[in-house]
Amino acid sequence: MGPGLLEGVYQECLIDELTTRGMHVATSVHVPLYYSGKRLNKHYAIDILVEDQVIVELKAIDAILPVHEAQILSYLRLTNKRIGLLINFNQERLIDGYRRFNNG
Repeated sequence: MGPGLLEGVYQECLIDELTTRGMHVATSVHVPLYYSGKRLNKHYAIDILVEDQVIVELKAIDAILPVHEAQILSYLRLTNKRIGLLINFNQERLIDGYRRFNNG
């Protein structure tokens, strides 16, 4: 699709690609938040969870900032998942907008 579109467009395309390849994909997966042992009324939402194992956070922005990296690392810790992908589709070459993260 190339750069310049909204994040939601890339999300729909990626979901289609993954499901066409037979993968189980969940979207907008809620991650509950706890403080002092109590569940808060707020939550985070993971963009895509693939095969209940890989968190995929999508962006369509000029540049990945440290806060975006902290976001996916927090998702990994909160869900106890091991692998996360941060993909920024607003790049000439997609490989330049792709980063992999490991939890532990």
